[in-house]
Amino acid sequence: MNVIPNVSPKVFSFSAIVVGYLLIDDLTANEQNALGNWLMLTAQVLCTNAFYKQVQADRGTTGNNKEPSTEETIEVLKKMVCAMQTEIDELKNRL
Repeated sequence: MNVIPNVSPKVFSFSAIVVGYLLIDDLTANEQNALGNWLMLTAQVLCTNAFYKQVQADRGTTGNNKEPSTEETIEVLKKMVCAMQTEIDELKNRL
């Protein structure tokens, strides 16, 4: 997918500034905050994914390119779900 245009970095950065300023007039402060947080989260997901792909590529150059098994992946995901549920429960208890 070719989402990134083939322009100079300065033009690409400037386009983000222009879009930001265009959105300011049409949104309330709360809407601006919500959209800004959503965009930052999206950016963090992209950065995290790109970083992890780079880590995997680096590990591949050292000869350790073993992919985790499905069982290992499921176990890690279960631990993540458990940790998130614990956080949710703690937040509910504070309310």
